[in-house]
Amino acid sequence: MFSKAIVRKPSTTFSQGLSSSNLGRPDYQLCLAQHQAYCEALKICGLELIELVAEENYPDSTFVEDTAIVTKKCAIISRPGHESRKGEVESIAEELIKHRPIERVAAPGTLDGGDIMQLENHFYIGLSDRTNKEGARQLSSFLNKYTYTASTIDVIDSLHLKSGVNYIGDGIIVLMESLKNTNELKDYKKILITAEETYASNCVRINDCIIMPKGFPNTKAKLSALPYKIIELDMSEFEKMDGGLSCLSLRF
Repeated sequence: MFSKAIVRKPSTTFSQGLSSSNLGRPDYQLCLAQHQAYCEALKICGLELIELVAEENYPDSTFVEDTAIVTKKCAIISRPGHESRKGEVESIAEELIKHRPIERVAAPGTLDGGDIMQLENHFYIGLSDRTNKEGARQLSSFLNKYTYTASTIDVIDSLHLKSGVNYIGDGIIVLMESLKNTNELKDYKKILITAEETYASNCVRINDCIIMPKGFPNTKAKLSALPYKIIELDMSEFEKMDGGLSCLSLRF
């Protein structure tokens, strides 16, 4: 069960952030409205929000998930894989030290939180353009220290591991259809997301709710068969900047 979430308001420089999409420039006012709706959804899920101020010098800083991995026993401060994002971690560390013992990934390791997927007491660490083997090694060492296990998995066809696969509890993963034969995930029950609805692979289970992006009817039908409240949110402006639902909060 989660009880808290850290969120950060998008900055006025949001549209200057990193993006490989061709969906156009985000509308800042709509972005703020969508972020507020996201925060309200977290409250509906039963979470107390820790709302951090916008950081104008870091356009991607609303994507707080990439800055840390938070477990019941510790928090590991990441070292983001893109140079422009490395300064985001300090304010997150200042907040998390109030709640958990802190560990830190150090150079030459790089690691984005979006590449880390927790399945109960095991963590999959995605090796991607943003997370390297040294970052994965350091994270594994920290997790082992706190009695967790970890293993790596190659990220294929997406920015982060959780862009394409997410754990929603009860032994069930939601993943892109193209990843269905991934050997590391063979023992889990799978909800396959079609190529047309790939963006919906990034959904978030929080307590008795699943938050998913709006506009993906086939995925909604599959998730609605599960015993959870489904909350749909318009994520259009964040999708333009390669961001998803999980990216926008650190839940613990």
